[in-house]
Amino acid sequence: MVWKMMLASAATMAMRAVPPNLLSGNTMPPLVTAPMGEMEMTPAPINPAWVLSGDPQARAAEHSRSPDDAALTAVWDCTDGSFRWYFPWDETVLILEGTVHVTAADGSTRTLKTGDIAYFAGDTWATWQVEGYVRKIAFLRRPFPKPLAAAIRIKRFLTSGGSVGLAA
Repeated sequence: MVWKMMLASAATMAMRAVPPNLLSGNTMPPLVTAPMGEMEMTPAPINPAWVLSGDPQARAAEHSRSPDDAALTAVWDCTDGSFRWYFPWDETVLILEGTVHVTAADGSTRTLKTGDIAYFAGDTWATWQVEGYVRKIAFLRRPFPKPLAAAIRIKRFLTSGGSVGLAA
């Protein structure tokens, strides 16, 4: 037991001596900013098999991406039309302009308009009906594999004394 404690202490001290960026491979600056009006929007075509009506034209501009490719922030816009959309990653959106009617896979419907925030779970589908034009900022996060996510929840529950939520 003593040897394990000594080894753990030595490893901790060694880790403190190594610059964090060296281990993570992080070459990204600690703060990334961009004026939204200066971000170059490029075509981001919707899969034609997903289009239900109209001729929706989508564009996107990537703002930032984490060094481990597990998170992404982008601006996206789309013209009038109806289409199915697959969310491979968890995605939180803030509607910057316009209106969109969304029907989730469970049949629930919401109308999102300027200023509204919505969350779409990863590995789900939704139907989007864009009225005229919609522009959003999207915060995407790649979900952990289910066994790892369960282990993290269990650890968090056990180390928080059974508390859950933001305050835990």
